[in-house]
Amino acid sequence: MTDIRSVRRVHMIGVGGSSMSGLAGLLKDEGYEVTGSDRTRSHKTEALEARGVKVLIGHQAENVHGAQLVIYSAAIAADNPERAEAERLGIPQMERCDLIGQLMKGSECAIAVSGTHGKTTTTSMLAQAFLTAGHDPSVHIGGELDFLGGSTRRGKDEFILEACEYNRSFLHFYPTMAVILNIDEDHLDCYKDIDDIEHAFLQFARLSKYIVGWGDDMRVLRVIRESGLPHTTYGLGEGNTLRPEGLSFDERGRASFTAVWEGEPLGAFALGVPGQANLLDALATIAVAHLRGLSMDAVAEALSQFRGAHRRNELTSVTDGVKVFTDYGHNPAEIKSALEIAALEPHKTLWAVWQPHTYSRTKALFDQFLTTFDKADKVLVTDICAAREKDPGDIRSEMLIEPLRAHGVDAVLTPTFDDAEAYLRAHWQEGDVVITHGCGDIDLLNEQIALHGDTKPGK
Repeated sequence: MTDIRSVRRVHMIGVGGSSMSGLAGLLKDEGYEVTGSDRTRSHKTEALEARGVKVLIGHQAENVHGAQLVIYSAAIAADNPERAEAERLGIPQMERCDLIGQLMKGSECAIAVSGTHGKTTTTSMLAQAFLTAGHDPSVHIGGELDFLGGSTRRGKDEFILEACEYNRSFLHFYPTMAVILNIDEDHLDCYKDIDDIEHAFLQFARLSKYIVGWGDDMRVLRVIRESGLPHTTYGLGEGNTLRPEGLSFDERGRASFTAVWEGEPLGAFALGVPGQANLLDALATIAVAHLRGLSMDAVAEALSQFRGAHRRNELTSVTDGVKVFTDYGHNPAEIKSALEIAALEPHKTLWAVWQPHTYSRTKALFDQFLTTFDKADKVLVTDICAAREKDPGDIRSEMLIEPLRAHGVDAVLTPTFDDAEAYLRAHWQEGDVVITHGCGDIDLLNEQIALHGDTKPGK
């Protein structure tokens, strides 16, 4: 594999992605000449251009000319014209996860946060906690955090990163501490079944020297036991190393508790974000921070001020008196969690707008999705986001509508974002709440609603 330190000019395919854009900025700051390409222009590509990264819109073979190394994400297939041209010209290619592995290799403490869901939030909480406590960590998050000023930073202390299981990417990393938040069904286009997913997490755990895991998840516990590694567990159950005592939630669903480590109190915590999922992510953060010797007062301050990463229950506008949120969640557990948080907002009608992500996930988890939207009063379903996949011709969004209705969900097909916006504006009322779900480009719907502003009379 090419050593990133041996080249100076790098081309990145899919540079507008959350992870890739952060890495492009990091490489630019370290003195590399960076170019990139993506299908569409976005605020991320515009931000990169402002930093001096040349961004080309559209994938063309000539985009790689002059590059000494081509970096691509797992979503970029080998037949992509830029990858094919790099192959023809003999330009070395490196997958994004291998680049991250090179950047973290040799770190005295590399904290890799894994799990089917909650990775971005927990990695963001850790970054904010370590910085608040006066540490100087390197950070790589699969999202954007205002406190960080983006998704990456280069520091001199710990290396804190989000470790994604898609396509077994996390097996390319070099963690010293593996955090395992949960293990659920997802990414069944590259895993055979849930047991195959669990085995991949075991392989990931064995790359590290220490494990921090959610002790109330039986699959996580099994991975911990089979790894044979020293570990810490956190959770609500009695057997966990770290537990919350005196737990309560305010009217907005924000948890307050005393963190107790093997019977000894570490300190009092009051979270700035609501919901049980965020509570569990905060417990993981406290466990890691305690193991690293951080001031619990600083960690408590960071968690009280933490407001979440972008696209994680993010308020994007108040339009016609309706609060409009977006959330990156794309599997059933993530969507349920986002809806539970959205339901805590005072509302008349709670609208969910769902963009199913990939044909394979929609088919594999079809029955689970039917019972995902119980908290929503009304659900709009857009066309499936193909992402990296080609249309197999046997699954369409319209096939979800009648089964959803049979499960008591008031579902409507709105194929395009324009359709969804028109339906919302025709039916929502002041005091309603809207949340969009998906890891594709559903956030563009939020952007256009905000851009169009309040509905004009007669429209």
